[in-house]
Amino acid sequence: MNGIDANIGDVWKEPSGEATDVVLSSRVRLARNLAGFNFLSRATRDDRRQITRIVQSRLVQSGLIDSLVWVDLDKSESLDRLVMVERRLISKQHAKGDEPRAVILSEPDERLSIMVNEEDHLRIQMMRGGMALEDAYDEIDAIDDKIESVIEYAFCPRFGYLTACPTNVGAGIRVSAMLHLPALKLIGEIDKVRRAAKSMNLAVRGFYGEGSEAIGEIYQISNQTTLGKTERDILASFSTGIMPKIIEYERHARRRLMENRREIVEDRVNRALGTLRYARLLNADEAIRLLSQVRLGVVLGMIEDLDLSTVAELMLISQPAHLQKVIGTELNQAQRRAARAALMRDRVASH
Repeated sequence: MNGIDANIGDVWKEPSGEATDVVLSSRVRLARNLAGFNFLSRATRDDRRQITRIVQSRLVQSGLIDSLVWVDLDKSESLDRLVMVERRLISKQHAKGDEPRAVILSEPDERLSIMVNEEDHLRIQMMRGGMALEDAYDEIDAIDDKIESVIEYAFCPRFGYLTACPTNVGAGIRVSAMLHLPALKLIGEIDKVRRAAKSMNLAVRGFYGEGSEAIGEIYQISNQTTLGKTERDILASFSTGIMPKIIEYERHARRRLMENRREIVEDRVNRALGTLRYARLLNADEAIRLLSQVRLGVVLGMIEDLDLSTVAELMLISQPAHLQKVIGTELNQAQRRAARAALMRDRVASH
């Protein structure tokens, strides 16, 4: 693969799942390790190289990799790795390492990515637009079965799949959704969601994932433990028990705003739209905050010449690595602020 281009996958440009007014994307991730090898925290460089070779050769033999793309991250350009981080195809940790490591991608949709030698030997993830966890799980379960038919996983009959992080031991599954919750923030009830999530042993993270704040009222919510539960139990609890409640909380908050504070919402939405159309300098976080307000305006019918797909694409290409890919050259921070504003003016004004 000769670099990552600026063309984004279906997860971003075609939000086709359910509840796309609130749910930007769904993700199911499996943590797996090869039997007979140390976890990566204790693995040597030779171990990592051997794991990479085994995974590649076995998947080639199985035919699974025929429809996928293998990327050697230790040989990739830094900007390409950052683009993959922004698309959530790999983690920041995976991008920054200097040991033998890789990622396997489905193209052009980019729904599937398999990180090789991240925290675990394999991190298999499936992403879908909107609320589509059941579909994502069915796809990833079939892929996991194919991989397990040619690679022996580290598995204990008592504890389940053995993983580098104790919270993943057992089913080894993380189920998550990226949610847009601006109305709950506006009416001052977002902390209720945080507290409820904590009481249900869920992790709540920001736009950039672990350790980040919720920029633009975008939150990532996921399960934290898997031991003693089956994959289906975890999936059902999250997708039919937890998520519908959060989605309805946000929708209810939006109805309250439209009934009681419509003028304030319209003002915020149109100020954001005007800034995107006329600003000369924008940093990445500011762009996300403005696009968050515009997204709310699209959902509420206040903006008719933009759609959710366009807003999702703008959120992505406003990020530093994607911006430089679109422009076609590396830029310093000051240059990126000017280029980002110009890009937003062009893309938003053209609709």
